[in-house]
Amino acid sequence: MRLHIRSTVLMLAATIAALTGTVAPASAAPSQTVTTTLREAIDALPMAAEDRTGYERTAFKHWVDADADGCNTRAEVLLAEAIEPPTVNGRCIISGGIWHSYHDNTDVETARGLDIDHMVPLAEAWDSGTSNWSAQERQDYANDLGDTSPSSR
Repeated sequence: MRLHIRSTVLMLAATIAALTGTVAPASAAPSQTVTTTLREAIDALPMAAEDRTGYERTAFKHWVDADADGCNTRAEVLLAEAIEPPTVNGRCIISGGIWHSYHDNTDVETARGLDIDHMVPLAEAWDSGTSNWSAQERQDYANDLGDTSPSSR
């Protein structure tokens, strides 16, 4: 019973905080609470000019076979995102299948008709700070299955 009451109170507090539009910024010291609106918190975020200096797509090693199953990241995305599963031969060559391109709301019936896009393109990620990441961190990002989706050309 005590746990139920505590859960209810916590849920109520979270709901009230959400409805009143207040947040506590991460910059506040642990012993200090700052209350502000979401708009003010966003406006307080630091802004910096993006810098594409030094960007080369090759800085992001992509389409690796991370799990050593014979299929690279592109193939893994195609297999995971198919709305009608393709057939796959022993060397991970994909044939058949149907995919949905969310970018233009189109169904595509051949893997060759698809690009694999990153939700945040690699060049944009570079501009936003991945230029400071290690080569391994950039490779991990470029091959993150949760950040990629098929897109028709």
